[in-house]
Amino acid sequence: MSLARVQNFCISLDGFGTGEGQSAEAHFGHAGERLHRWMFATRWWQGSTSQAGGGGVDDTFARQFDAGIGAEIMGAGKWGHPGWHEDPEWKGAWGPNPPFHTPVFVLTHHPRASIEMEGGTTFHFLDASPAEALEAAREAADGKDVRIGGGPSVIREFVAAWLVDHMHVVVVPIVLGRGVRLWDGLEGAEEGYEVEAASSPSGVTHVTFTRAAA
Repeated sequence: MSLARVQNFCISLDGFGTGEGQSAEAHFGHAGERLHRWMFATRWWQGSTSQAGGGGVDDTFARQFDAGIGAEIMGAGKWGHPGWHEDPEWKGAWGPNPPFHTPVFVLTHHPRASIEMEGGTTFHFLDASPAEALEAAREAADGKDVRIGGGPSVIREFVAAWLVDHMHVVVVPIVLGRGVRLWDGLEGAEEGYEVEAASSPSGVTHVTFTRAAA
């Protein structure tokens, strides 16, 4: 069976996966791009033939974002901004060629018709439980893994339901103070996982959780 994976999900030192005040102009709220600057500096982000980006541990982890992924599940907050459902013509915050390049299942209480984008991304909108969404995504992934893309509330729900097989969380050395936390209500979530951490010269720490063998 394909794995359910979290890849490159970034949180602040105080555990916030997105900032407060999300809007059409500020997709990550007051956090802006600060949670993701480490990734923007990698060779993977700059392009595989570019010499501008850095290699090393950050680049190694960043490259796992789409390796072996056949579908993604994300929340309505990652797809858009508060109130997006009031505009039936709007096609999301990720531009005409989103970076997913797979079927993407958006969890929302405001389902709409699927939207086919450039580059192989098709957004499907589901009002479903985590287990139901994962079943649909696995069918679409055709044997490949399913990425649980976030935001923090969606990842929290999947971890709480014990549906995540592998999780890569990047702890970024900033303090946001407000927003949406990843770990709230997940006391003891590390149990049942093998946990490893790798520090980077960029200042971030890559923490991986891999489901322990039964």
